[in-house]
Amino acid sequence: MRRISTGIQHDDIQGALRRQESRVNGLNNQVSSQRKIQNLRDDPLAAGHSVRYQSFLARLERFDRNTKTVSDQFKIAEGYMNQSMQVLQRVRELAVQGANGTYTKDDMRNMASEVDELLKELVDTGNALGPDGNRVFAGTKSFTVPFETVLGDVDGAGNPMIMQVRYNGNLDPKSLEVDEGSFIRSDNAGNRTFWAERQSLFSEVDATGFTVQTDTSIQVDGVDIPLAAGDNVYAIISKINDSGAAVKATLDPVTNGLNLETTDSRQLWLRDSEGGNVLSSLGLIKEGQRPPYNIAPSVRLSGGSMYDAVIALRDSLLQGDQDAISGRVLGSVDASVSNLADRLAGIGARYERAQAAMAKTENQILNVTAAESREGDLDFTKAITDLKMLEYTQQATLSTAGKLYSNTLLNYIK
Repeated sequence: MRRISTGIQHDDIQGALRRQESRVNGLNNQVSSQRKIQNLRDDPLAAGHSVRYQSFLARLERFDRNTKTVSDQFKIAEGYMNQSMQVLQRVRELAVQGANGTYTKDDMRNMASEVDELLKELVDTGNALGPDGNRVFAGTKSFTVPFETVLGDVDGAGNPMIMQVRYNGNLDPKSLEVDEGSFIRSDNAGNRTFWAERQSLFSEVDATGFTVQTDTSIQVDGVDIPLAAGDNVYAIISKINDSGAAVKATLDPVTNGLNLETTDSRQLWLRDSEGGNVLSSLGLIKEGQRPPYNIAPSVRLSGGSMYDAVIALRDSLLQGDQDAISGRVLGSVDASVSNLADRLAGIGARYERAQAAMAKTENQILNVTAAESREGDLDFTKAITDLKMLEYTQQATLSTAGKLYSNTLLNYIK
């Protein structure tokens, strides 16, 4: 039961006006922000959906940026690889000319000068910098010059020339996430891209009596392979072959040593785990040194890089050795061309996958944006209509209040 007093009219009118002002302010805030949810209590269910959509949308936008970044990296790498292919094709032309036996030794020395300049261009391409300042073909060692040249005296040359090109990058994987749990590798290891032949390693150490002493692991071609105490050489061979690394392990029937051979053109990358000595005990690597130039001196190693093939061609041209050019050297150059073509195909395939992932992500962004807009965006037509109705009601309330304020308590005692 309400108590009748002189102030009841004033209190009721003021309460009604405050409620109306609150509703008007709420609508004004919605119109200014273009969002119908100003507080979670406005619509808890829609607010929950909207937050989830916004979170997923942020991830999709991150995926979209990742796919664009990796696509740019692929295009840049592909450009440098195409440039190397053109240079290598010219090297092959010179190799064919030097192998046909119609040129004099002076002509072949002149060809060697051009080959040496093309070699320098290939090295410069291998050490290419991307627009972000990272080395394109250094793996994850983005700021390390991937290929280091060693100069020396070459028979028939009057000045120091490149005698060896060494790889200083790594094989560590570098991937970008382009969808939930989906990754694309963006690294380009130079000792795979600029390699020529399959590399084979033949150990001279008898491994038939070898046994792993403690649980440890080895790294073959960048893949970690766990070994258990008691594993013999046959178990090690089986685990290497089943690891997914692009390396095939066998036991030499003559020396009983562990032999390794890559399944495509790449440089062997071998390492013992921290504190382990399995590969060094098997006579494959030097203990305590880092790959790739940690192969034990007693190991027989075959299979070189693109740079080795071009160096061999230049040296054979300087010496006028037509037989070497027409046989081993030309074969190595052809292998370089074949491997680079395969790597170009691989990077092209990854680029197309990135483009497909980008199209999928952009389509998802549109769909999720529409869903989030349905939950959280304001219906302007309804909001403006409601706002005008509230303003009209407020004006009517103020008009009525002006007329009621003339009444007193005596009006209720009749």
